[in-house]
Amino acid sequence: MADSLRRLVNIGTFTVLQDKLEKWLSDYYINTCDQNVARGCEIIELNAKVQGQLFKLLSVCASDGGMYGGANIIKSRLLPWLGQNFFTSGGSVTADTSLSVLAEASAKDREINDLQDMYERSMDDLERDLESMKTENQDLRDELADTKIELDRSMRASTSEKMFTDVETSELRRKLAAAEEECKNLRNKAGLLNDYQSEIRRLRDDIALLTARRDVLQRIPPKDISYDVNGLSDSMTSYRYTSRITTPLAIDDPVQRVRQQNLVARFNDMFAQDRLDALDTLRRYSDDHENNQRIIYSAISEAFSTAKLAFRQFKMKVRANLAKTHYGPETLEEAVQDYINRNSDLYDLPGMVSDVIRALNRNPKIFLPPDATFAIVQPFIREACKLAWQMSALAHPLDIAASTDAELFDDNKYRRSYDSEYTAPLVNHHIWPCLMQGIKTLVKGEALTRRGASLTSSGRRSRSPTRSRSPSRALSPSFRSRSVSPLRRSRSPSPRRCLSPLGRRSPTGDIVTNHSRRYTYTYKCTSR
Repeated sequence: MADSLRRLVNIGTFTVLQDKLEKWLSDYYINTCDQNVARGCEIIELNAKVQGQLFKLLSVCASDGGMYGGANIIKSRLLPWLGQNFFTSGGSVTADTSLSVLAEASAKDREINDLQDMYERSMDDLERDLESMKTENQDLRDELADTKIELDRSMRASTSEKMFTDVETSELRRKLAAAEEECKNLRNKAGLLNDYQSEIRRLRDDIALLTARRDVLQRIPPKDISYDVNGLSDSMTSYRYTSRITTPLAIDDPVQRVRQQNLVARFNDMFAQDRLDALDTLRRYSDDHENNQRIIYSAISEAFSTAKLAFRQFKMKVRANLAKTHYGPETLEEAVQDYINRNSDLYDLPGMVSDVIRALNRNPKIFLPPDATFAIVQPFIREACKLAWQMSALAHPLDIAASTDAELFDDNKYRRSYDSEYTAPLVNHHIWPCLMQGIKTLVKGEALTRRGASLTSSGRRSRSPTRSRSPSRALSPSFRSRSVSPLRRSRSPSPRRCLSPLGRRSPTGDIVTNHSRRYTYTYKCTSR
């Protein structure tokens, strides 16, 4: 009994049975239906053989216990499983035969497994060889692709060289066509040479005429320029109209063109230099920048108004005096303009400066401290009066545009200052006027725009009590103009024209401030 059990253990039948089960499980989805059934039957046969051996060992063990030894356990546990044909092997098959059969089956299974392992290893080797061959094949394909790319690059290079040659040919043809077109244009321009030569001859004639007029003026004996009616008559006695090619009233007259260009340049220089110098002077007495800008703008505006008024009077006197001795073939207006062009310096500059300062004193929108007068900017006012007179003396005069505070901002006439509110539609105050010729804008002015701009000055300070109580503040404009006019007609020396910038000498001989001086003297002129 023990020997049979030992042999059964040594054969390792259950190990073989377990290996077959695992092999069947791994190959179940690979095998066909017949192969799976055969594997199952093989495992069942092997299991039956093992069970037969176990039952034989069980019967031997039970027989050792006698009639009743172990029989109860067999009846209770194994009787239901026993049958007539349960054991596959007959009684003629011994235990040794069954075990040998099992051993042979196990050996065959091991041999089959070894063969299968060898086959799988050989298959793995073949697969590795196949992969290496595929890699070599891919390398050959890559090398072939690189060769094709190099060949295509060589073909494109040759094609590009050919195309480059074609492009060069096209470029040379284009340049040749452009050269021919330029030659054609030059031939057309050569036809304008005669017109240019005619223009040059006309300009030379104008230069010769101006040179002759200069020589005539230089032959006139020098004398002091007088500003009264007798001096004007003396200058007219020596005046002789010289015939000229173009009329002095023409817009393309050389005098008009040259003087207009110079005056426009001077206007720009005054904005860039003189205005800043005047602002620096005003800053010493007042730190109100807006008020200082208003003073400068009012000064140049009053200068143009005064100069235009004085020039109209001067032109009326010239026309009246020339009408007495004028004879053709030129018109009277041409003779008047020719005389004005020759004698553009016959004007009363100190009188105009004084009139501008008086106008600034009457302006309620500007102010200065009590210890300062508007005479501190007299150099700027003087240059502005000279510029305004010369612009008014042109055949086609230049003038500044009329303006008021709180007007709608006009982009065609003004540009906004750097500190403006660019979305504001109204002008708070003007910084520099717009220069115009008729309705044509020559030079843009400058204005400051702010929201809520009004006709009254936002930074206006109260006047001193002396100025508010002055008698001339209650006088009408016509009465004030009558009080000043006798002084201009008499041309007598005025205390207003020979005083220091900070004060003037009163009729009693004392230096007084701006407010008391102006109103006291105006009152005396009126009463006189």
